[in-house]
Amino acid sequence: MFEAEFLQTLWLSLKLSFITTFLLFFVGVFLAYCFVFTNFAFKSLLQIIVSMPLVLPPSVLGFYLLMSFSPNSTLGHFLKEHLNLSLVFTFEGLVFASMIFSLPFMVHPIQSAFAALNKNLIEASYTLGKGRLTTLFKIIVPNSKVGIFTGLTMAFAHTMGEFGVVMMIGGHKKGETLVASIAIYDELEALNYTLAHQYAFALFALSFILLFILYAVNKKFTYQG
Repeated sequence: MFEAEFLQTLWLSLKLSFITTFLLFFVGVFLAYCFVFTNFAFKSLLQIIVSMPLVLPPSVLGFYLLMSFSPNSTLGHFLKEHLNLSLVFTFEGLVFASMIFSLPFMVHPIQSAFAALNKNLIEASYTLGKGRLTTLFKIIVPNSKVGIFTGLTMAFAHTMGEFGVVMMIGGHKKGETLVASIAIYDELEALNYTLAHQYAFALFALSFILLFILYAVNKKFTYQG
């Protein structure tokens, strides 16, 4: 029914999105907590950097990542020599790049949920002697589940559909870095419209399902609230 190449590429796209979303959850919760509940120097600058992928052309971000992690760069040479890690045209590089360009899609919903929390709940936790970490995972995170679910869904969907950054840092290595969004372009160039349509419809259907679930969950919790 489906070609092995199609299934392999789709599986790689899902794998990339799952790993990226899983790692971004911890980064997103940490950054959102810092932005809402702490004050530190250069906080506004860090918030701007986190939000940059929202407005920066993906090709620009991909270009700078490619230049930064190229084996000829200082950073790329250091990673290769000391950690045996290459982030250019590798799956590890795709994960790292995906975490950067999907970062605001995870952080912003969680940050909004944290900011909307009833501060009395947090103060009550501190009054009862609970530490910051306990309060975060026992009070803040459970009461922010809609924002966290929104962040998880948006980060996953955005990673599945990203093109520019993935093209620049990952290339077209079948079975290693070729994901569905890039495969559509490749198959169009090869005039293989049937396979291109399969990739396109798979991404369309997945995006629709994710948004349907997201709206259903938000509606349920909004109604309950």
